[in-house]
Amino acid sequence: MIVSPLNAPKMSAKRLRNALVTGSALFCLFGAGQLWAFSLDDVAAEAKTLAEQKYQAPRSNLPKEFRDMKFADYQKIQFNRDKAQWAGDKTPFKLSFYHQGMHFDTPVKINEVTATTVEEIKYDPSRFDFGDVQFDPKATENLGWAGFRVLYPINKADKQDEIMTMLGASYFRVVGKGQIYGLSARGMAIDTALPSGEEFPRFTEFWIEKPKPNDKHLVIFALLDSPRATGAYRFTLRPGVDTVVDVKAQMFLRDKVGKLGIAPLTSMYLFGANQPSKVLNYRRELHDSSGLAIHAGNGEWIWRPLNNPKHLSVSNFSVENPLGFGLLQRGRDFSHYEDLDDNYHKRPSAWIEPQGDWGKGTVDLVEIPTADETNDNIVAFWSPDTLPEPLKPFDFAYRLHWTMDEAALHPKDSAWAQQTLRSTGDVKQSNLIRQPDGSVAYLIDFEGPSLEKLPADAAVRSQVSVGDNAELVENNLRHNPETKGWRLTLRLKVKDPSKSTELRAALVQDVEQAAAAKADKAPETKAEKAAAKAQEKKDHAAKDAKAPEATPATPEPVKTEKVLTETWSYQLPADE
Repeated sequence: MIVSPLNAPKMSAKRLRNALVTGSALFCLFGAGQLWAFSLDDVAAEAKTLAEQKYQAPRSNLPKEFRDMKFADYQKIQFNRDKAQWAGDKTPFKLSFYHQGMHFDTPVKINEVTATTVEEIKYDPSRFDFGDVQFDPKATENLGWAGFRVLYPINKADKQDEIMTMLGASYFRVVGKGQIYGLSARGMAIDTALPSGEEFPRFTEFWIEKPKPNDKHLVIFALLDSPRATGAYRFTLRPGVDTVVDVKAQMFLRDKVGKLGIAPLTSMYLFGANQPSKVLNYRRELHDSSGLAIHAGNGEWIWRPLNNPKHLSVSNFSVENPLGFGLLQRGRDFSHYEDLDDNYHKRPSAWIEPQGDWGKGTVDLVEIPTADETNDNIVAFWSPDTLPEPLKPFDFAYRLHWTMDEAALHPKDSAWAQQTLRSTGDVKQSNLIRQPDGSVAYLIDFEGPSLEKLPADAAVRSQVSVGDNAELVENNLRHNPETKGWRLTLRLKVKDPSKSTELRAALVQDVEQAAAAKADKAPETKAEKAAAKAQEKKDHAAKDAKAPEATPATPEPVKTEKVLTETWSYQLPADE
């Protein structure tokens, strides 16, 4: 019995006391139910409250001996896996934690959500093996976690493998079966590559639902904060051959921003087949991703091979309601990389699959010069044309695939640019000796189901466009029996090397309209057949009523153009 204040005076003191006790108990039960129903709304309410307040920069509590340590020393700090969260529980998921150190100098709060409680997982130095790192034990008493890892038996049933890591700002990395860490995803990007400078939002607090024994997924909530934005995120992690992360978010702007990056991906590209190393290197390629793929709302597929430019490069692809985009690692043969330590051939691609209509905007690609592979120099994200107003909720959702099966992303009737090869342009002389002619050559190998089913002598042709800064001197297409695809050779002369040059290419085939019409669905029901026959008689009568016209004995068939491949879109960087 819950007491109404209006009725309370009519009761005896004893009855009132008993009623209040009962009401208190019910309140506790309702509270437990609320905790059990912990949701994105709870985090969003906190994000909105934060957005209404002045931003407070996080304060570092890291002692000097940890702040100044080198990376080699930081690596010595190892988490004791036997002290992982849920180590003694019957659940396939476990959590381990990162210690603060180096530039990971501000703690994040991590909470455990159960059926009845929400409790902070307190920092405990006894969970770590510090090796030979020298420090004052008292210096670690008030520290916190730098981040966390998710462990799961993805490769072997009896072995806990790390499948997800959250460390630093809003970055996170994920792997599927047989994969190793490569590129990263981020919660949000703000003013990336703008002259004003980029703002890096960070996850400040996490709530992780304790999984049940038979759960095949893990739910993680996160609170994001930055000088001009806050946000609430729910990540649903689903391990597998291709690990999937479902992301649902609501964000609030404190103030206006120049550019908002939704579903950002960050990767590394040092050199590759389309931009070979300037220094002799036994590796043909060295990158976490080889290109940006876009599936536009109109159905078009676009492929942009990555570069390591000498100058900052920003490309914008206008797309309405994108069906997907991502940074892919095309080419899984070990021979492309020859690296036994870093295993670039096992690094996953990340594919963003938007949920719902995202409206008008651009997929932005940022390429930053880098001298070595330690720097992530590639960023890709969706940028909406219409930015949210400050303090107004902005909702979005997407599915993030981590995969090594890039071909499966494409429909079964398509083809793609599997590799782009760069070469010095030359001509074959009468004595069969090749003579460089000052041009640049690109060889693009298209392959996929739409090409495999065609005979070698099929009338496939190329559609090529070149920007104003170059002259196309060769456009040669031939069947590639090794891949059952086609190889396109483009040779061009650049007019001004100090400027970048844009190129686009796709393969098409002429299809007779009459032949296409035969493929249309024929009438099936009696009513449909009768209607079709009546229409045929009507058309015939109308034709007879007209004056006779001279008709060719063999009319020319009307042809339509069928696009067989994605659009290869390349930018030859300036000063290349």
